[in-house]
Amino acid sequence: MYRYRFTLLLLFILATFASLPTYAQEVEDTIKIKTRVVFLDALVKDKKTNLPISNLTTENFQVLDDGKPRNISYFTREGQARKPLALILILDLREDGAGRFLKQPEILKAMEAELAKLPPGDEVAILAMDMNNEDEERLWLTEFTNDRAKLAAALARVPAMCVPHEGQPSETNKSTTVAKTDDAAGKPDDVVETETIHGRNGGTVIRETHRDGSVNVTRTNKDGKVTIELGDVYDMAAAVKDATRKAAETRPNSQVSIVWVSDGIAPIFFEDRDATEQILIRDNVIFNSLTVEMRTLFKFLVPMAKPITGWMGLSLYGSAKHLAQRSGGEAVKVGRVKDYGAGLSRIIGNLTARYSLGFALAEDEVDEALEEFCRRDVGQGAHAFRVVGDASGDGGSGEDCG
Repeated sequence: MYRYRFTLLLLFILATFASLPTYAQEVEDTIKIKTRVVFLDALVKDKKTNLPISNLTTENFQVLDDGKPRNISYFTREGQARKPLALILILDLREDGAGRFLKQPEILKAMEAELAKLPPGDEVAILAMDMNNEDEERLWLTEFTNDRAKLAAALARVPAMCVPHEGQPSETNKSTTVAKTDDAAGKPDDVVETETIHGRNGGTVIRETHRDGSVNVTRTNKDGKVTIELGDVYDMAAAVKDATRKAAETRPNSQVSIVWVSDGIAPIFFEDRDATEQILIRDNVIFNSLTVEMRTLFKFLVPMAKPITGWMGLSLYGSAKHLAQRSGGEAVKVGRVKDYGAGLSRIIGNLTARYSLGFALAEDEVDEALEEFCRRDVGQGAHAFRVVGDASGDGGSGEDCG
């Protein structure tokens, strides 16, 4: 019996070794092809109803690269191989801004009910900023989750953060605040990152990020005679950068989308806004906004301040809508309680109704042209799509340069 098993084992070993030359020959004959693909997301709406159109085919699209047609080699429509959604709500809780509405439980319930409709594979993270009327205060209320109870608990914390807590310590961002200030850990106000942004009009912005996450932003105009500094803030640019970084680290295979909830007021230098736009396009992140009603006083003051802020190189209002348009997202105004749920529904619906278009780079383009492709600004039309038929196309967003 044992001799019989040994004989079978020996035969098996001999057969295995005998097959190796054949296997090696097959490997030697394998042809390797290096392919790189540029992807664009396309949202197509009916001109009359403004609703997404979901029954288009490749024949309905033309992809243009610097005005030259490209063959569409990859195409998926709504519901086909859709990436899971990684949705990030960024809540600007200024007491005189969106905070005066977001402290209302019925509004938060409307948002919670809409988020609960997401399919199991989609997840939500929530970042609160300008908490307790402090410009540098922010806190991740929840990491990415599809647990309805966790989302409800996170939103339930919002009302207490919409009002100043005088004499009481406010909540801080536990993920960035340093508990110790000894030499080993460093101090909260130590500069850990410096970024220099050169604008198209000659202005220069320097962003210094501190260990605690707050930022000093300094802008110098073209001739170097005017310098403006915004100190110890946590602004739109910082929030978007943190959100995209978190998504890239924790949800690299998801379609990332930001929903910015504010009254539309978000001071940001134009150079900073352009750099933020490039981050969104580079990382294929879709920016959306829910904009609440602005205070009557601000409606009067903002237009008056526009010439001054423009001279300073500062955008005071409207940057959220600008980023939404440039990244292929939605800018929705909300007023009544039901508008908040309906606004989220519209944003999420448009995110899941997109077409994915892709074209392959030729072999001689892979090494030289790819770097140029990745530097281009999709929002300015380097890569664009055209819809053939009675529909309007919105926002191509992002390229896969990986």
